[in-house]
Amino acid sequence: MNRAVISGDVIAYTSLSDADKPKIESSIGQLFQELGARFDVFSRMIKGDYLECYIPDPANALRVALLIKSRVKACALELEDSHDKRLSAFKTYGIRLAIGIGEITRFDRDKGIIDGEAIYFSGRTISDISATFDKERIVIKNTLFIKTNDEQLTSELEPLLALLDVLISKATAKQSNILYLKLLGNSEDTIAKELKLFQSTVNEHSTSLGWNAIEKAVLYFEKLMKSKSE
Repeated sequence: MNRAVISGDVIAYTSLSDADKPKIESSIGQLFQELGARFDVFSRMIKGDYLECYIPDPANALRVALLIKSRVKACALELEDSHDKRLSAFKTYGIRLAIGIGEITRFDRDKGIIDGEAIYFSGRTISDISATFDKERIVIKNTLFIKTNDEQLTSELEPLLALLDVLISKATAKQSNILYLKLLGNSEDTIAKELKLFQSTVNEHSTSLGWNAIEKAVLYFEKLMKSKSE
């Protein structure tokens, strides 16, 4: 039976200030609790900027990936203002994520063991990403990836993730926060109350970030993965 693993690394983490890094880490820690409670996801942070999430039901993988991405991008609301190019890349992309779907031969939540092709797929994809860094510039081609043990399925899903990548990269930190709450299933009225905004403002941001298309993509992914498991 297939499982899903998401591997990811925070973009330009080393360019964040010592005051900002704990804010990111705290937000990701709260995110892990939410993912565990809602989707039974086992999550861990490694070296401060690299994360891994084990997802028992692959149908939830895309929603979980977008929750991670939107939550990390929303962190920019709390960061120190800066015109640093690398920090700008963080605000645009937030985090690189690779979804791996395949067999998991060993999983021990208590010992932190995840072993099998799903984590090999996600981990190796992140390692192979061609991004070039130096002090003056940062070049990022894509930040959402998928690899499965079905080549045709991977080929079918890659364009979907590429389009979502473009959409979400254009979202502001405030819009990313709204996206995060929408992906959790909250209504616009609930989001408006939580963020102390007018419902019309939430709706306007939702439209701007392309929520209807994102929701359709997530539901399509969920339906497709459930059909593969039958």
